[in-house]
Amino acid sequence: MTKYIRVRSDENARFVEFDFAIGDPSLFVELIMPQGAFKHFCAANDVVFMTREQQENVDAEMQKWRYGEETLMANNHR
Repeated sequence: MTKYIRVRSDENARFVEFDFAIGDPSLFVELIMPQGAFKHFCAANDVVFMTREQQENVDAEMQKWRYGEETLMANNHR
């Protein structure tokens, strides 16, 4: 299965904050690693960077989940 990553931290940050998904980019875990460990992790897992479209789809789904019309959080933003 394809293994996806999405880097969330600044390129020059001491630690790399990123999302890691296997098979489905929308089902991910958030991880943090030092730069060297991150590079090793990516090579060992043969990762693929999420496309902009995949990132936008993940963000849109997260927004619906957080602020959908039928959630308690939706009532806080009216």
